[in-house]
Amino acid sequence: MNEGAILQLVTFKLGTEEFGVDILKVQEINKMMNITKIPNAPAFIEGVINLRGKIIPIVDLRKRLGFREQPYDKSTRIIVVELEGLVLGFIVDSVSEVLRIPENTIEPPPSMVAGIESEYIEGVGKLDDRLLILLELKKIFSSPERKDIENIDMN
Repeated sequence: MNEGAILQLVTFKLGTEEFGVDILKVQEINKMMNITKIPNAPAFIEGVINLRGKIIPIVDLRKRLGFREQPYDKSTRIIVVELEGLVLGFIVDSVSEVLRIPENTIEPPPSMVAGIESEYIEGVGKLDDRLLILLELKKIFSSPERKDIENIDMN
């Protein structure tokens, strides 16, 4: 880790847990919109959206990470990210803020955090009175799952 480096993170919530992803991976944040269901898609794929002429697969991050499902509301957002050339949208309960935190406040993840396996977690950030779970988005999908998503992208 780079001493004195600052991470810029987009923070969001799933239930009471707060997560962060590197702002450089985030293309945009949108309000919930109509999602077209895809037959035979993996369970965590809600469907696709048409974002200015580009078809983008939408992943329900609650489902993917094993959280209990809950209805979408006015706070629900779609975070559009680019992961190694693949553009995806993640449905989250709400987007909190853009945070700048020193890289040296990030600790390696314990084996399990908030019921999520540590392979999906880059680290845990300690902020005054709260913990921020840094997600490693590209690890949220196995290779076969990524192929499933890429196939949706092609159609």
